[in-house]
Amino acid sequence: MQLQDPAQDKLPTQVYFKRDYLSLVVFIGVLLVSLFGIPIFMYLYDFSWLDWTLFGLLYMVTGLGITVGYHRFISHRSFTSPAIVKVALLVAVGWAMENSALKWCSDHVRHHAKVDQEEDPYNAKKGFWHSHLLWIFSKSPYASEKYLAPFRKDRWIMWQHKYYLPIVVSGFVLPAMIGFLHRGWVGFASGLLLAGVFRVFVVLNSTFCINSICHLWGAQPYGDHNSSRDSWWVSLVTFGEGYHNYHHANPRDYRNGPAWYNFDPSKWLIYSLSLIGLAKTSPD
Repeated sequence: MQLQDPAQDKLPTQVYFKRDYLSLVVFIGVLLVSLFGIPIFMYLYDFSWLDWTLFGLLYMVTGLGITVGYHRFISHRSFTSPAIVKVALLVAVGWAMENSALKWCSDHVRHHAKVDQEEDPYNAKKGFWHSHLLWIFSKSPYASEKYLAPFRKDRWIMWQHKYYLPIVVSGFVLPAMIGFLHRGWVGFASGLLLAGVFRVFVVLNSTFCINSICHLWGAQPYGDHNSSRDSWWVSLVTFGEGYHNYHHANPRDYRNGPAWYNFDPSKWLIYSLSLIGLAKTSPD
């Protein structure tokens, strides 16, 4: 998952996308362990209540890290928070293995700036599989420095980018060590597999649904100026991100689900932080 910094924004008519083989190998590894390693281990040893508890807790922590941290906080600046909150979110989302904030957020800003166009990193007009997954395995020539530069100025974003690999590894080591304390080496393996690898697989694919499903199927109550759509059921697995048509119409709003009854745990977390003085939402 390498950064690419073209020297200039203008590109030739014929654009070439280089394959990102590292991302491809990592994802195939996660996929194979999830599809084959998990059921084999379950048959031989089974997973304990602690493994499933860790899976659920880390799914929430990393999922909210993406939605609250990378998306609403850093990419869209829909609220501000002190450094301790930013660092906690950067570590939490690092455990999701979705790339550093520098790369993820610059790609997302480009998505909003060029939605449904060739420069859109997960352009849904190229089909479901491209927007859901395949775009990750290419090094886009459109990853211009103008999208990266604003994030390079933030010391904590650059800190996370520098130590991204150890942060990712710690997200696997943590459940493995807790599992080891519970039932030895079997617990180490079960924690690593379920709350580590399989949890990453589920988090990745739930996030991918926002880029694919929420740009292909669903309602457009806030306008059809682009392909964004609302999908309430996607919100159930993405902590509120499924209200995507509203988000594209109001990107600076810390809410994706504007109504009180919309399932949007991310806005509830941000609002709760604001009540104790750890967040201030953007007025616009």
